[in-house]
Amino acid sequence: MPFDPSDPLDRYSRQIRFPFFGETGQRKLLNSRVTICGCGALGTVLANHLARAGVGFLRIVDRDFIETHNLQRQILFDENDVAENLPKAEAAARKLRQINSTITIEPVVTDIDHTNILDLVADADLILDGTDNFETRYLINDAAVKLNKPWIFGGVIGSEGQTMTIRPGSTPCLRCLIEDSPPPGMTPTCETAGVLGPAVAIIASFEAVEAIKLLSGAFDALNKELIMVDIWDWTFRRLKVAGLLGKVDCPCCKHHKFEWLDGALGSHTTALCGRNAVQVATRRTEPLNFPEMAARLASLSDVRHNAYMLRFATEGHEFTVFPDGRAIIKGTNDIAKARTLYAQFVGN
Repeated sequence: MPFDPSDPLDRYSRQIRFPFFGETGQRKLLNSRVTICGCGALGTVLANHLARAGVGFLRIVDRDFIETHNLQRQILFDENDVAENLPKAEAAARKLRQINSTITIEPVVTDIDHTNILDLVADADLILDGTDNFETRYLINDAAVKLNKPWIFGGVIGSEGQTMTIRPGSTPCLRCLIEDSPPPGMTPTCETAGVLGPAVAIIASFEAVEAIKLLSGAFDALNKELIMVDIWDWTFRRLKVAGLLGKVDCPCCKHHKFEWLDGALGSHTTALCGRNAVQVATRRTEPLNFPEMAARLASLSDVRHNAYMLRFATEGHEFTVFPDGRAIIKGTNDIAKARTLYAQFVGN
């Protein structure tokens, strides 16, 4: 049957029949506002699920454009989007409006940083993690705690993913579990370790069902653990984290020190005039381990390093990384692009 605008709940009839959800839950969903930070692999699955479920307002924030290698796992995009060189947020919004024309989709093509995140999430009932780096997650965590808004963490590398639902004041925050971000170059990325699309779909689906529970008011059904899944060896682990609330000397939720939000932590970027290059600087106290980093990057490029710098080239860009985590990326003067490349190949 064609879409009947006179019955706005008809399209959600199978969802409404779920006894723990019902019409009341659906109406709450339709009146909800969500900001999805990142519209890559996790973000596209999240946006797809929530648009179909009937979340009334979806803001999708992403700084990147679509590339062919995204199509393996980023489900809202196709080859035409690549050919048109569309921003991910805009392409996702176009698809979602065809899927559900009755809700509001707001694409925002921007780089999330400490200067704009509060504006991007201030009117949201829920913040969802569709990002690919810890720096943005710590920004989300700071903003969520500061504004007392729930958010759902998710991350995937290779065949393994993890997720946790965070409600400030009721659950530990991200910094209760991981106080400091992993150092640049020391953690795998999708570019160095690869990623399987089904792993992304599973973790994003966990995030989406938690979002539906939270927005519909089913708080008793919410996940209260850190969930870790590896779909290759099919292991499923659950870490009880509730006991950490108030017992960890957390700088964020206990002392309300918002160091990422204030710009005291995190990276800073500068376009280098006349050099077609961008410098990405981080705030580190311990020097990078170049031998370990070179080993991780060896499959991608010829990596050279000494005590003073590590250098490699990939995908038309040359990277020079310094012991303090600072990097100069040649081949672009676009700061957002440089931040993406840094996250992909160097790490946090």
